Amino acid sequence: MDRKMSFLSQVRLSILILAAIPSVIYAQVPIDVSMRVDEIFAPWTSVSSPGCAVGVAVDGLTVLERAYGMADLEHGISNKPETIFEGGSVSKQFTAAAIMLLALDGKLSLEDDIRKYVPEVPNYGPTITLRHLMTHTSGLRDWGSVAGISGWGREQRSHTHEHVLDIVSRQSAANFDPGHEYSYSNTGYNLLAIVVDRLAGMSFADFSKERIFEPLGMNSTQWRDDYRRLVPGRSSAYAARPGGNWVINRPIEHVHGNGGILTTVGDLMIWNEALTDGRLGGPEFVRMMHDERGRLSNGAEIIYAGGLQHGTMGGVRSVTHTGSTAGYRAFLGRYPDHKLSVAMLCNASNVSTGGTGSSVARAFLGDAVTETIPPEPASVSTMVLERYVGLYRDPVTGNTRTLRLTDGELRDGNTTLIPLSENHFQAGAADRIYRFQLNQGQRPQFKIEAWQYTNQVFEPVEAWSPSPDDLVSFEGTYTSYDAETTFLVEVTDGVLTLSQRPGRTRMLTPIYSNAFSAGGQIIRFKSDLGGDITELSLSLGRVYDIRFQKIGN
Repeated sequence: MDRKMSFLSQVRLSILILAAIPSVIYAQVPIDVSMRVDEIFAPWTSVSSPGCAVGVAVDGLTVLERAYGMADLEHGISNKPETIFEGGSVSKQFTAAAIMLLALDGKLSLEDDIRKYVPEVPNYGPTITLRHLMTHTSGLRDWGSVAGISGWGREQRSHTHEHVLDIVSRQSAANFDPGHEYSYSNTGYNLLAIVVDRLAGMSFADFSKERIFEPLGMNSTQWRDDYRRLVPGRSSAYAARPGGNWVINRPIEHVHGNGGILTTVGDLMIWNEALTDGRLGGPEFVRMMHDERGRLSNGAEIIYAGGLQHGTMGGVRSVTHTGSTAGYRAFLGRYPDHKLSVAMLCNASNVSTGGTGSSVARAFLGDAVTETIPPEPASVSTMVLERYVGLYRDPVTGNTRTLRLTDGELRDGNTTLIPLSENHFQAGAADRIYRFQLNQGQRPQFKIEAWQYTNQVFEPVEAWSPSPDDLVSFEGTYTSYDAETTFLVEVTDGVLTLSQRPGRTRMLTPIYSNAFSAGGQIIRFKSDLGGDITELSLSLGRVYDIRFQKIGN
């Protein structure tokens, strides 16, 4: 028996022994596992630091619940296992669950057009279904990213679902046709919550309470549909600052469904068990939550379904989701083949959600987790590798990747591309494949093959150093109805700048011809047949190519 199995076997044996003792709540956890969990959270144990709560269940029974750090630094209140945190995008599975329950009630179908329930969504031609929204394949721009482009991001204004609908209704285009690719977007889950509001005969929050939280005994769980409401036992949230300092960083929005679940690690473990045993909605509900995965128009099935991400961790099958809103961080994972459940909720922005949560799971799984061994590299000449070196761009978003040859290895940033053949490379130990298309006399383009990059192609471009006269040609005033904002582009001290309002000016750094970067944004200028600049387009993460028309010099 391997060490991993002995861990869980010991826990299961203690459960059997202690089951006859009504006063016993938890089974015993092997001391080395217990110590490892404490080591994982050691950076957040100080009385001057926020921290986390963590819960672990085996066979549906809680075996560990612990808390670290402070819930409220101003008032000296420690985190406890029963402390309420915000779960970020862990919330999405509860929104999906509400939709699934309505589907089981016969009130909707996942194949319904979103415009049947939310006609405010523009008609872009192809039907956008509820399933598209649930699996992040709708193509709809992320409303929060658009709000950020407008200059009034999620931490700068108290957004409501009315604001979400206003932003969605103003978008003249989607990122892509529904089903064409996967692009994580909070918009889909906000729209799903609005569907429940309009169809269930009660608010989304009340529906969740009546149909999900109360039946399961999740008595500490609710939606943050009004961020001003007092919630006894809730932790504050904090953002890390240099020097070990912290500042309050709590959500100031009423928007929910994409995030906004207020809960405890104990309630999350109850929920994880309900996703297994069918106590809510029966076996069909469990099947729908897990099996209704997104499928792209090219037939490829993605790993996202029902607010749950299916994958593996070192060969162990996993069902997980992470969460991040303001200073809150969250992780919820199940490892079905081992009947292991891990819940983690934190109020510190410097917690790595997936990394820290997975580390807890690894402590219990032990040797069942095998480290992925990179493939043995094929023999590829330096001459071939040099052919791939250079700057590449995604023609849709304008995003770039720079491939370099370092110490005889082809690298994308810090990631080594392991040759499997002359035109076929694997990104380290990851499952991303870079496939190059060789062209005579020219640098080739490449395609990244992975579930989240199914259609992502990068073409070669040349780096660009514009002259002062070049920069002057971009000056002008540009406006966008979609983003509801106006930019002033001008040359200042020999540098092209973009200003949105006083105190919000950014320097534009040249990348390739007519393209610049600024704070994670890609800005591309476009000209008419006469060569005059007429517009700029901006891409930022979950927003592709939003247009700004030039209205003056």
